[in-house]
Amino acid sequence: MTDTKLTIEQIKSPIGRPASQRQTLKGLGLNKIGRRSTLVDTSSVRGMVASVAHLVRIVESK
Repeated sequence: MTDTKLTIEQIKSPIGRPASQRQTLKGLGLNKIGRRSTLVDTSSVRGMVASVAHLVRIVESK
C-alpha cells in the first residue's frame, strides 16, 4: 500500500487572519509565502487545507 502525498504551497499571508488560521498554517509546515510542504494525504490534512483554502494551493506532485 502506497501513501499518497499532497504538496501544499502558501500563496497568501496570514496577516489579519484569525489566530486559528495562522496556527493551521504552522501545523501544515508553512510560514512564508512560496513555501511548500509535502504531507501524507489524510482526511485530517484535507480538513486543515480546506480551512485555509484561500491562503494555500495544492501543487501537482509526481
